[in-house]
Amino acid sequence: MAAPIETPGAQTRPTVKSNPRVALFATCLVDTIRPTIGFAAAKLLEDAGCRVEVPRQTCCGQPAFNSGDRATTRALALQMIADFEGYDYIVVPSGSCGGMIKAHYPELFADDPNLAARAGRLAAKTFELVSFLTDVLGVTSVSARFEGDVTYHDSCSGLRELGIRNQPRRLLGTVEGLRLVEMKDADVCCGFGGTFAVKYGEISDKIVTEKAGNIEQTGAATLLAGDLGCLLNMAGKLSRRGAAVEVRHVAEVLAGMTDTPPIGKASPQARSRATAGSKEDPA
Repeated sequence: MAAPIETPGAQTRPTVKSNPRVALFATCLVDTIRPTIGFAAAKLLEDAGCRVEVPRQTCCGQPAFNSGDRATTRALALQMIADFEGYDYIVVPSGSCGGMIKAHYPELFADDPNLAARAGRLAAKTFELVSFLTDVLGVTSVSARFEGDVTYHDSCSGLRELGIRNQPRRLLGTVEGLRLVEMKDADVCCGFGGTFAVKYGEISDKIVTEKAGNIEQTGAATLLAGDLGCLLNMAGKLSRRGAAVEVRHVAEVLAGMTDTPPIGKASPQARSRATAGSKEDPA
């Protein structure tokens, strides 16, 4: 197991009013590719006593930010601020999108005192899902069951920008039937990095190949993480290697919502439709 990474020290849990009004920011990938993660996040928040609402969704601006397009990033950030600033908290089932809002929105508007103040207030009440459950709401356990061994990947932004490492492991430790098997270099990048995987494909493939090997070496049947982008990247590589490892978002397991196929796997109905289609089209 890799040497521990220093994360922000423990702080006194803030006082939270009962039944807080929480805006769920689903993220682009969850909204378009894996909506079940959003439903799982909503269930976990409601189980913890939150009033969950889903405002108009937009991109947080991270792809534009990472590509150096500050004008587009600011425009998206302004829309995000306008739609979400009226809530008690903004919760995101993604460390990378959560990190974008929390760590980078204030710097985007540093030259405008009024906008900087609004961005700072939004950043202060934005949290990644599992961190919010444990660090803000004080959730110590979940009512879920998942049979088998799992291993956990620490996504870069969640770990390094938001200090998320022990929180998911603590909650996973309360899931009945689940055993966590740590992989080698769990805190090392999977090679995705959003636009990085597009710009530097060969380097990205080298990184994810090493990550896939570490995952397989654990013998765990399931890989978990808190960022869908990372999960899609690792699921793709594992599939191409022929590995029998299922891939899921940690929220799905914590919420007990694992009836849907793993990430990257088609449902039986979809496979049947694909097979039928191929038979009808001899070309």
